[in-house]
Amino acid sequence: MDPSFPDEPLTLFGAGADSGTFDYFTGEIVGEEGESRTDYSPTEDDNVTVQGVQGSKGALGYFGFSYFEENADNLKAVQVDGGQGCVSPSSQAAQDGSYTPLARPLFIYPSNAGLAKAQVEAFVEFYLQQNDSIVEAARFVPLTPEQKQESTSELEALRRIAGGS
Repeated sequence: MDPSFPDEPLTLFGAGADSGTFDYFTGEIVGEEGESRTDYSPTEDDNVTVQGVQGSKGALGYFGFSYFEENADNLKAVQVDGGQGCVSPSSQAAQDGSYTPLARPLFIYPSNAGLAKAQVEAFVEFYLQQNDSIVEAARFVPLTPEQKQESTSELEALRRIAGGS
């Protein structure tokens, strides 16, 4: 035990079981998706977690990065060491993978059958073309230029497969 740590009980907050954040966190951190300790305050509303952490001395919680950014003046982020030294959360750390294992990518998965439908193909095209404004509005971490190019190339490859050429 580190004597420099305050002698305070930990109050824990986090995502509820219906959350993708919960699934990811339990899978990556606990080791089994859906398995979690029960002595924490779960919620589907990240603002409740933020308020709980802000209002409780010695509190610890996990939630989406955008909620940390919105409340950075009142919260302290946890640095993680994914094997390359301690790293603070940031868009760059999420993009380059150095905030591992606490940063996760979000994907869309159009099926071949879906891409055969004009409206699905148009949606995927729109998503890729408008990715910067979409992620800014949703307060997600944007794709890097390399990731955008890779996604566009993958869409083209899927179009060739779906078109049979």
